[in-house]
Amino acid sequence: MDAQEPRQSPTASEVTGRTAVSFVWAVIVAGAGVTTYAVWDLLVRPFEAEWAILLVLTLASSWATLRIPAMQLSFSISDVFSIIAALLVGPSAGALNAALDGLVLSCHMQTSRRTVSRVLFNMAAPAIATWVAAKVFFLLAGPAPDIDGPAGAFGLLGLLAVFAVLDFGLNSGTVAVAAGLESRTSIKAIWRKHFSGLWVTYLGGVFAAMLLMALTRAGNSTLEVLVLIVPIPIILYATWRHALGRAEDRIGHLGKMNKVYVAAIEALAQAIDAKDQVTHDHIRRVQNDALRLARALDVNDELELQAIKAASLLHDVGKLGVPEHILNKPGRLTPSEFEIMKRHAPLGADILSVIGFPYPVAPIVRSHHESWDGTGYPDGIVGEQIPIGARILAVVDCFDALTSDRPYRRRLSDAEALQILADRRGNMYDPRVVDTFFAMHAAEGRPADIASGAAEVIPLPSAVSDQAHASGAAIDLETFFDLGRSLPRTACASTTGDTLWRSLSRYLPASTFVLFTYDESTDSLVVGYQTGDPAVATDTRIPLGERLSGWVAAARQPIVNSDARLDLDDAFRDSSPLRCAMAVPICRAGTASSEGVLAFYARHPDAFSDAHRRIATAAAHAVAETSAPRMHALTR
Repeated sequence: MDAQEPRQSPTASEVTGRTAVSFVWAVIVAGAGVTTYAVWDLLVRPFEAEWAILLVLTLASSWATLRIPAMQLSFSISDVFSIIAALLVGPSAGALNAALDGLVLSCHMQTSRRTVSRVLFNMAAPAIATWVAAKVFFLLAGPAPDIDGPAGAFGLLGLLAVFAVLDFGLNSGTVAVAAGLESRTSIKAIWRKHFSGLWVTYLGGVFAAMLLMALTRAGNSTLEVLVLIVPIPIILYATWRHALGRAEDRIGHLGKMNKVYVAAIEALAQAIDAKDQVTHDHIRRVQNDALRLARALDVNDELELQAIKAASLLHDVGKLGVPEHILNKPGRLTPSEFEIMKRHAPLGADILSVIGFPYPVAPIVRSHHESWDGTGYPDGIVGEQIPIGARILAVVDCFDALTSDRPYRRRLSDAEALQILADRRGNMYDPRVVDTFFAMHAAEGRPADIASGAAEVIPLPSAVSDQAHASGAAIDLETFFDLGRSLPRTACASTTGDTLWRSLSRYLPASTFVLFTYDESTDSLVVGYQTGDPAVATDTRIPLGERLSGWVAAARQPIVNSDARLDLDDAFRDSSPLRCAMAVPICRAGTASSEGVLAFYARHPDAFSDAHRRIATAAAHAVAETSAPRMHALTR
């Protein structure tokens, strides 16, 4: 016997797809049966002119559908005539009218969506609903409903309400089930979004049928009554068409204004990102992921989705009020600096509340740093009290920030970022949001680790120079005076760098040292001296504000124990064993700019202590007061 490959079980998606197809064709078969019976029933009965008039009115109103393209909305009054046909002529007349109405409406569909099964389904669903509703009505009311007297009129109204509920429920429900199975989304949500507001059409049809019944009972023939009411829908159509034409003009104008509005929002968002040294791709990724996560969490309210879309762009607008030296500080913020940073959430909400968005953007912006356990800011709210948009934004923004390069650290892998989210699940972040994000991430098949070329991390030596841990103040003074005596005032950058390294290598656990000097002509740092493991090429120029050393020079503030790879050239970044960086600016008293930067790199993380920072700072002061002007001149 030949070996056979194991049969794979169908996926949930395949099962759902088959169910949708089976349901659609079951409705088509049932609709074909109803329509066939309706044709036979009308053929064996005497011809009724009333039905012919109602059929013409149904088809004419189907073709004369009123549309508002800008709102993706269309409506007609064809259902009214199908209902009247069902109640005045009989279930067969109503079913056939409804089927032909569905055929005409299908002709308005886009060619790409007009499949045979879809057209047949659009004919079958209303035919079944109208026929069943009319059959139940006549079963309860009898072949000739009595409307004489108040009791009869109220009784008839109740029976007509039953008809309307059945017709509307079967028709809209059948379509919602098919759409839900096909798109694998909530049937209830689809019905609420697309069909719940259509009950007015059925109510109008019921009242029109009741009016016609009353007029025919008053001695008028049905044909006479129909002839009298034909001008009414024509007048209504012309009136609405004129009104909608004016409305479309206004909607077009609003659409143009909205584009300007959105462009202004995006420009503001880019201004925020420029100040925060974040790329525009970051906010676009956050916006896209936040919207997809919201839909995965069954957030279907259009206003809520629009609020999340805008808040994703503008959640950090309050950072415009945060000083740049705090906003872009590479190292850890001090408690006082963090308190200033925390103001950006309520400040951003205050700014956006003035704009007057038609959807709740400000609450999301205010609460996007709140924590699930109540330890967040600015209000310390807990759990479900936090807006769902803020809970979604917090998770998405955190993940994208962790997997992106920043001035103060290199990006993490997807696996590392996901682990951080998992660790914060239930305390900082909503567990359901985190779980759904994990499922969405897995479904997209993203790689578990995006880091490449990771070099081996050299462990911290068990014995570090005891001199580095001696009294910080004593070493600072000793270093400062030793360098002050040894640095020649006429030295070039290479001589100054060599003297510095010979003096500092015994104190600092660095394997690489680079002396950057400032080139005023290009407003950038250039390499004056380098020793140890390769870090930058000799012709490298670092614009002020870029990389670690460029930031230190621009901000005139030291940085300690940052990721060395953020400062290395691309050619060395992935292969270099350097893992830790310390950089201090060379600043002369009374000057507004840095003369250069002393950059030290070590092979193990967290290599530098506060004592090392003070030593390097003392050295930078010594260079600034002795050799900096000369180095500056020689590198122009």
